[in-house]
Amino acid sequence: MVLDRRGFMQFALGAGAGIMATPVLWKLADDVSIWSQNWPWIPANQRGETTYVTAVSKNCPSCVGMKVRLVDGRPVRILPNAEHPLGGGVSALAETEVQMLHSPARVRHPLKRTSDGAYVELSWEEAEKLVIEKLKGAGAKTAFICGDENSSTAEVVSAFAAGLGSGDVFLMPSDAQAAARACDLMGLGGQLGYDLENSDYVLAIGANILESWGTVVRNRRIFAKATPHPSKDSASSLTLAYAGPVQNNTAAVAKPWLPILPGTEIHLALGIANMLMAKGKSLTATDAAAFKTLVAAYTPEYTAKITGLPAAMLTAVVEGLLKAKSPLVIMGSALNHGSGASPVMVGFAVNDLLGNIGKKGGVSLLREAPAVLANAKTRAQLYKKDLAAYLDGKQTPAALVLYEANPVYALPDPVAVKASLAKIPFKVAITTLMDESAMACDLVLPVAMGLERIDDILNPYGCGKSIYCVTPSVTAPPAKVVSGGDLFFALAKKLGLALGVNSYVEVLKKKATAMSANYDLLVKGQPVVSNATASVASYAARADIIGKALQTPKPGQLQLALYSKLNLGTAKTGIPPFNPKTIRATELVGHEMTVMVNKATATRIHLAENDRVRVSLPGGGRFITARLRVFEGVTSDTVAVCLGYGHTALDEFSQNKGANVMQLLTAAAEPDTGLTAWAGAAVDIAKA
Repeated sequence: MVLDRRGFMQFALGAGAGIMATPVLWKLADDVSIWSQNWPWIPANQRGETTYVTAVSKNCPSCVGMKVRLVDGRPVRILPNAEHPLGGGVSALAETEVQMLHSPARVRHPLKRTSDGAYVELSWEEAEKLVIEKLKGAGAKTAFICGDENSSTAEVVSAFAAGLGSGDVFLMPSDAQAAARACDLMGLGGQLGYDLENSDYVLAIGANILESWGTVVRNRRIFAKATPHPSKDSASSLTLAYAGPVQNNTAAVAKPWLPILPGTEIHLALGIANMLMAKGKSLTATDAAAFKTLVAAYTPEYTAKITGLPAAMLTAVVEGLLKAKSPLVIMGSALNHGSGASPVMVGFAVNDLLGNIGKKGGVSLLREAPAVLANAKTRAQLYKKDLAAYLDGKQTPAALVLYEANPVYALPDPVAVKASLAKIPFKVAITTLMDESAMACDLVLPVAMGLERIDDILNPYGCGKSIYCVTPSVTAPPAKVVSGGDLFFALAKKLGLALGVNSYVEVLKKKATAMSANYDLLVKGQPVVSNATASVASYAARADIIGKALQTPKPGQLQLALYSKLNLGTAKTGIPPFNPKTIRATELVGHEMTVMVNKATATRIHLAENDRVRVSLPGGGRFITARLRVFEGVTSDTVAVCLGYGHTALDEFSQNKGANVMQLLTAAAEPDTGLTAWAGAAVDIAKA
């Protein structure tokens, strides 16, 4: 029997009438809600042989290890892969991998913008001819932005740029870049690794490790395994403490949640360092004396005053760290970008005081994968380039190439970023979806999605061991869509650029050899996991730099606190079509997003639940509008705003939903680090 939508609903409701007393009814009703979504762009169900392919998500920033279910060779569902070092579950974003193949925002053929702003289809031959002409003319004055820091495609892009004589290759900003800059400044080589698997006490300061920071699904698996359900007799083997101004998803399960004021994360870490030193812990850094002088002022009383955290809670956390066998402190931002290098340096020093550098359950330095293409840059080298500073409007390349990057949405002050791009004579977006940055480009070239291309994953930031994976091409892309990596090789050939190999697969094979791995096994889903780490012979804590970065929030001034949720997607994906159903009524009222303050703050500023408000920079600068939600999971004098809303491109599921909080942020140079930061801001709020 074949059921159409009407037949299925009649069957489900009819069957449900006989089982009112069982929970099956509610499951059937849930199935009805799922299967009755007959959007025209979703392919019909089909029968056939079921097979499974092991893959890694390229949509989800946490690089989820997963299994793809196929029916007659067509992907139909994403399932968890508990055996993968980055797996254990499926995130709200990885779950949409199959669905996004059919997204209405998908670019399916080359597009050229006309003089009136419309986009017209053109052939690949015409598109390549235009790109080659423009890049030949721009030459060394061509800039590149790559949105996938975990892929060898970034290396291909840098080798391509070098062939043109350009060194202007940028990765989208991330906490991984901030950590890399911190390591450079401290004299360390390698990527910071966090061994959550073997830690018994994790203190995350600002880093939303169960939602938006690092390898989220891996982090969740570790936490779930170490903390059994309360109904079970076994005791928890891991204490998770979280410090931040908003009771986000990590704070909600942390015991304890340390409710600190926005912008005081680095001050809390310095206060912990002071207390550890008072307990006799010493620093091994070459400038230990200078660091001790810096933290001397951070007594428990002073730290409590500046952070808003009761001194008793601060003392309890320090005691917990001291009692733990393998304590671990993680510094990061709630958005996984924009926090700067100084907090990471303080975090490393605190871990040193705890004696867990290079130890099981602590912090280590993972070895970076070598570049395999001539003149290409490693990821560590690419992290040295500051994109936000480059797009400040003071310098203009002759051409810009975007690869899976959306700076117009993801960087502070999107209007200013878009204006900077408008000054560039020629811009081409190599992308899967028609996002805000693609809409600002002269030419848009469609490339394969994660399930349609072979790609790799290099040491996602946050993992505790070196991990190298290859994710296979699970299904063929649409007829006029190509592999992003191979597109650069095709363009290089026509431009006369010698990259050393002729295809992206050859790059991956060379990378596998460099990693002492078997390429065929990698493609079959067997990642390479290595315990090899770089040594920490000596380092400098850099108190001289940290001291210049310290800023104290002005008492009584409202501060912005940011948080993010994976179900709202990324700057590249937008909100996937199924995911608006996962947004709570307290988060989105109609098409208006909500911002949160606690009751005391609401009373002080004379606002009430559901008021329509205007949140702006002090003095009436840039602003967003929203509905007010009164929530006690926010610290006083704090306005909590979620990232992920306010898309002006992509599709109907992302557009016209709230505002982009990046409108309230301003990029500013972090003193003496050569890095731009934007972790928070002072704001005003009033009735709209």
